Amino acid sequence: MSSSQSLHSSILIVDDDADVLAALSQTLESVCDSIICCTGSAAALRELEREQFSVVLTDQYMPEMNGIQLLERVRELQPNCSRLLMTGMVGVETLVGAINSGEIYRFVSKPWQKADLLATIENAVQRFELLNENERLHSETLRLNMRLEGANASLRQSLETVTEQKTTIDRAHDALRQNFDHSLGLCFRLISTFYPLLGKQAQAVVEICRAMAASEYFSDAERHVLMTSAWIYDIGLVALDRPLLHKLLTRPESCSPEERALMCHHPIIGQTLAAFVDQLQEVGATIRAHHERFDGSGYPDGKAAEAIPWTARCLAVAVAYVQTGLPREEACEFVRAESGRAFDPEAVRLFFRANRLSNLPPNVKEVLMSELRPGMQLARGILTPSGMLLVPEGQTLNEVSIYKLTNHNRLNLVTERLLIYG
Repeated sequence: MSSSQSLHSSILIVDDDADVLAALSQTLESVCDSIICCTGSAAALRELEREQFSVVLTDQYMPEMNGIQLLERVRELQPNCSRLLMTGMVGVETLVGAINSGEIYRFVSKPWQKADLLATIENAVQRFELLNENERLHSETLRLNMRLEGANASLRQSLETVTEQKTTIDRAHDALRQNFDHSLGLCFRLISTFYPLLGKQAQAVVEICRAMAASEYFSDAERHVLMTSAWIYDIGLVALDRPLLHKLLTRPESCSPEERALMCHHPIIGQTLAAFVDQLQEVGATIRAHHERFDGSGYPDGKAAEAIPWTARCLAVAVAYVQTGLPREEACEFVRAESGRAFDPEAVRLFFRANRLSNLPPNVKEVLMSELRPGMQLARGILTPSGMLLVPEGQTLNEVSIYKLTNHNRLNLVTERLLIYG
C-alpha cells in the first residue's frame, strides 16, 4: 500500500465469536471511520490484501491460526499497521516475546474496559499515522536529496563552465591589454623616433599626469583617459614634415600663417590616430582639446571653460609646463600667470598640489576650491583679479564665507592660490 494514500482510522477486527465482533464494533464505531469484522484469519488476510488498515485487533485463540501468527502476516503485508492482540488467556512469556519481536503493538485483555480500549485504539491510530507520515517525509527527503544532488551537479558544471569562460575572458583581456600596451608603446616610440624631443617631453608629462591622476578627482575611466592621452598627445605632429616641425618648435615667429595653421591642425590628426590605439572616444577628445584655452582662445575648436573635457584641462597644464622649457620656478610662474586664462584654476591648483612644485612652509598646504570646508584657516588672503580683497589672511572659513567664494568664482574666476594652515 502506497504511503501517499490518505490516512484514516480504518480498523480490522478478527474474532471467531460473532458476539464479540458485534460488541467491539459497537464500542468503536463512535471513534473509527471504518470497521471491518472477520470471523477467521483467511477472510482477514483477504481484506488485508485489498485495503490499508490503521489497526488490526485480533483474538489470540482461533481455529485456522492464532492471533500472534495472524499478526506476523499483518506485519509482512502492512508494516505500519498497529497490531493489537486481545485475549484473556495467554502465557506471559509468549506475550512478552511477541511484543519484543515487534509482532504486536499492544495487548488488550478480555473482558475489556471501554475507556482503556478506546484510549488504546486512539494511540494505535496515532502510531500508524506517525509511521506513515515519517515514511512520507523520508521519501520526500530522499526525493529532495536527489534533486539537490542533481542541482549541485548542474551547479558544479555551471561553475566549471563559468570558470572556463572567465579564464578565456581573462586571457583575452590580458591579450587585449598586451596589444594595447604594445600599440601605445609603438606610438610613443614612433613619436620619439620622429622627433626625440617630443618623446622626452611626453615622458615628463606622463609623470606629472600620473601624480594628478592619483587624486580623488578622477574616476577610473578618467585616469585611463588622462594617462593614455599623456603618452601620445602629440602623435598628430608626425603628419608634418620633420623640417617644418623643427621650425615650428624652435622658430615659431618665422612660420607663415599656413604653416601655423598646419600646427593648429595636429590635435585633430592626433584624435584620428588615437582611435587606432584606444577605442574610447574620450581619449581622442582629450588629445583634440589639449591646446584649447580656458578663456576660449585656443585651438582647434575654440572651446572654453567646462566645455573642455576635465582630462584635457589637466593635460593642458602639464603639457604647457613641460613645453615652456623654462627652469622650474619660471615655468611655475608661467602656469600661475595663465591660471584663469589658458588654464582652469582648479586644474592649476591640482597640478601644483599633486606634483609638490610649490615651496610652502610645512604647516601650509594648497587646496582646491571644491575642497574648502568650514573650520579651515586661510594662510593667504584671496584677491580678485582687480585687487579687491575677498577673504583676508588668517580668517577661519565658515559656510557663509565659502558660499561667498564659490559664488564669486562662478561669476568671476578666482585664480588666486588657496592656501590653508594645517
